[in-house]
Amino acid sequence: MRASRALAAVVAGAALTAASVTAVTVLTASAGVTRPVQARTVPAAALRPVPPPVRYVALGDSYAAGTGAADDTAAQGGCARSADAYPEQWAAHHAHASFVSAACDGATTAGVLSGQVQALSARTTLVSLTVGGNDAGFSHVMDACVLQFWDSACRSAVSAADTFVARTLPGRLDATLQAIRARAPAAKVVVVGYPDLYDLSQSPGCLGLSTAKRAALDQGADALDRAMSAAAARDGAVYADVRDEFAGHEICDSSQWLYAVTFPLGDSYHPTTAGQELGYLPAFTAAAG
Repeated sequence: MRASRALAAVVAGAALTAASVTAVTVLTASAGVTRPVQARTVPAAALRPVPPPVRYVALGDSYAAGTGAADDTAAQGGCARSADAYPEQWAAHHAHASFVSAACDGATTAGVLSGQVQALSARTTLVSLTVGGNDAGFSHVMDACVLQFWDSACRSAVSAADTFVARTLPGRLDATLQAIRARAPAAKVVVVGYPDLYDLSQSPGCLGLSTAKRAALDQGADALDRAMSAAAARDGAVYADVRDEFAGHEICDSSQWLYAVTFPLGDSYHPTTAGQELGYLPAFTAAAG
């Protein structure tokens, strides 16, 4: 009996202690009334850091400027830019604190360094760069492949361009990316590549250049993309490969997003408005995050 009473007392004491801990009370300043303390849950979203506002600068050549897309407009400095170019389209669909496109048709890496990187600042948070084709002599290759009859002239021009891309272009791309980093150290840099120009599987039934010339031009585009991807990896930038988006929409496809040969030649081998919107924009958007 005594043991049972002692055990009951221990149990009762433990219950009282637990109740005291659970019902911790505080004295209100107004009336001396006690109320239970209420736990407050902080939403997880409130603990996440707020990302900085996006300040986007687009750099590069005619593919970034939108040559061939609708609404080409003359801009200061003689650069023709389109409101349908992928940088402008990205800015139109995403919240941003500021947007500047310094891209210019005909630009080389030297042109980006001398006339475009000045648009960057320490506040820039996002940069896109499409450049390298003009360094490799794109216009010369196009002339050789389009205006000269023999396949050998086209293959020779592409081979010379490939040698330049392998030996010289990497250093130029590195210098360009380093200059971008120096002026915009906090920015995410996205290097955006070039599409293959021709769907070679459809080439036998496609009017225009020979399949040999088309294969040579695709070879040149692939060499450029490899060099740009490698430069992005060396710099810690992100590479946006647009070839998957353009697959099935190259020249010789029924729904092509690239111009074939045009006269005058200015728009030749450039993305159409659909190419900018459905090819370039998704690839850049995914890479930009």
